Amino acid sequence: MDPTTGTGKYQQLLDKCRKLQPIATAVAHPCEASALSGAIEAAQRGLIIPLLVGPEKKIATVARAAGIDLGGYKIIDAPHSHAAAAKAVELVRQGEAELLMKGSLHTDELMTAIVAREGGLRTARRISHVFVMDVPTYHKLLIVTDGAINIAPTLEDKADICQNAIDLCLTLDREKPKVAILAAVETVTSKMPATIDAAALCKMADRRQITGGFLDGPLAFDNAISKEAAEIKGIRSDVAGDPDILLAPDLEAGNMLAKQLTFLANADSAGLVLGAKVPVILTSRADSVRSRIASCAVAMLAAHRRRKP
Repeated sequence: MDPTTGTGKYQQLLDKCRKLQPIATAVAHPCEASALSGAIEAAQRGLIIPLLVGPEKKIATVARAAGIDLGGYKIIDAPHSHAAAAKAVELVRQGEAELLMKGSLHTDELMTAIVAREGGLRTARRISHVFVMDVPTYHKLLIVTDGAINIAPTLEDKADICQNAIDLCLTLDREKPKVAILAAVETVTSKMPATIDAAALCKMADRRQITGGFLDGPLAFDNAISKEAAEIKGIRSDVAGDPDILLAPDLEAGNMLAKQLTFLANADSAGLVLGAKVPVILTSRADSVRSRIASCAVAMLAAHRRRKP
């Protein structure tokens, strides 16, 4: 068994990728060993064609120290991390890359270049983040959103966050993905605005303001993830016990949920930013090799889906 991929849910993603051509990917400032090795490993697995954007001498030094062979990979010189972020975004805008990947720069630096009004990658959709999680105790891939970008999303923001996640699920061949809209309780009350947002999102789906998925909420986490817990509380729901997406009420809840699953349930989590003109691969130095490869695999599938008319 391959220790970097294992078997199961992430392996199924990689199996889908084997039939597809690698995607040109602008890697912004890969000037640290894990960031550089992640891009090269993904290239060696046929997922991406990395365009390494950053200080050429520094990238070469990091590669030598880490024993990484850069032969055959293109390096595009940029003097520092801000310039690397801007240049990587420019490569996407020029059509030379179809994916963007975070290197060793701060997420804020990359996001500033992405959302810039002049020369950025904005769309009409709110930009959001997803954790695509392989939880050993859950029967399928689980998406947690948004735990990294939108601190206190409005109802309209949540509608876009939800739609971004649904669209990604469709990319992964999940027909009519199920969305559990989380709150502390399963009843609607004005004392908890998250419950009102959840109810409104469900009605927005009824009115086709959100499409492609099946929504239910508010649901407390136990009711969302356990059919038995929902039945005990008298909740009749096709989502309970079988969600594809967990929509968190705010960033803090989403971030804590994803990290609890990682560190208490031994879950792996791939990270992507959605809602921009191209998917953005967002990895962390703390990510396992398996998680970094899975992030690239999900992004590759999303890029190929975007090519279809």
